[in-house]
Amino acid sequence: MTLQEPEIIDPRAGKIYFASDFHLGIPNHDSSLEREKLLVRWLEDIRSDATAIYLMGDVFDFWFEYRTVVQKGYIRLLGKLAEISDSGIPIHLFKGNHDIWAFNYLSNELNIHLHRDKLIAVLGNKCFFLAHGDGRGPGDKSYKLMKKVFESRFNQWLFRWIHPDIGSQIARFFSNKSRYANEFKQEKFGAPPIEEEQLYKYCLLKAREHPEVDIFLFGHRHRPMDVSINDKARMVILGDWLYHFTYAVFDGEVLELKKFEPVENSGY
Repeated sequence: MTLQEPEIIDPRAGKIYFASDFHLGIPNHDSSLEREKLLVRWLEDIRSDATAIYLMGDVFDFWFEYRTVVQKGYIRLLGKLAEISDSGIPIHLFKGNHDIWAFNYLSNELNIHLHRDKLIAVLGNKCFFLAHGDGRGPGDKSYKLMKKVFESRFNQWLFRWIHPDIGSQIARFFSNKSRYANEFKQEKFGAPPIEEEQLYKYCLLKAREHPEVDIFLFGHRHRPMDVSINDKARMVILGDWLYHFTYAVFDGEVLELKKFEPVENSGY
C-alpha cells in the first residue's frame, strides 16, 4: 500500500478528533438514546476547535442501507453530523464490522468521507495508519470468512429482499450472540497480555512494512490502549462508548487518549 498524499494540518488551526465503537441501538432504546445524546454533546463540544473528525467504525450496532428506506432512529446524531459537515469540518467514517453495510447514504446526504479499508495519511507532523481493526492480525479465520460472506454483493442483494423489520432482528440476534460470547471470554480469562493481542501482532508486522508510520490507530477492541510498537511507532486503541467513553485528540504534534466527562447544564 502506498502512502497517501499528505494532508497538511496547521497545529494552530485546530485539532483532529478520533472516536469509535458507539454501537448505537443496543442494549435497548433508552440506553442507546442516552448514549446518542452524550455523543451529540461531545460533537458539539469539540466542533469549536476541530479541523477534522474521524469516526473509526461501529457507530451503529447494525446498519443496512436499503435503496429507498432510511433506518429508523439516530436522528439526533445524523442531524449533528450534517450540521458539522455543512459548517466545513470534514468528517471521516471507517466502516466497522457492525456497519459494514454502509454504502453511499451517509456520503450523499451528510457529505461524510467513507473509508472501506485501511488508510495511511500524514496529519500534522505524524504519519497515521488508520483502520477499524476487525480482521487484522493472525488467526480469527472464522470471522475473516464470515466477513467475506457479508461483503459479497450477491449476499447483500439477497438480504435487501428481506423485510427490514425481520432483517434487523436477524442481524441483532447474531450481533448480541457474538458480543455475549466475547464478554464471557474476557470475564473468564481476562484481557490477553499485550503480546497476544491480535492488533499488536499486526502492528509489529506493518511497522516493518511501513517504517514511516508513527501512530497505528484502531477501534474495534473496545479496550483503550496506548502502547509502544518500537522506538518510533505506537499503537492506540480508542476504546468504546459502551463502558469507557474515550476518544483521542491530536493537536498536530501530540496524540492523547481522553475520557469524555460532559459539563452539566451545558444546554445539550
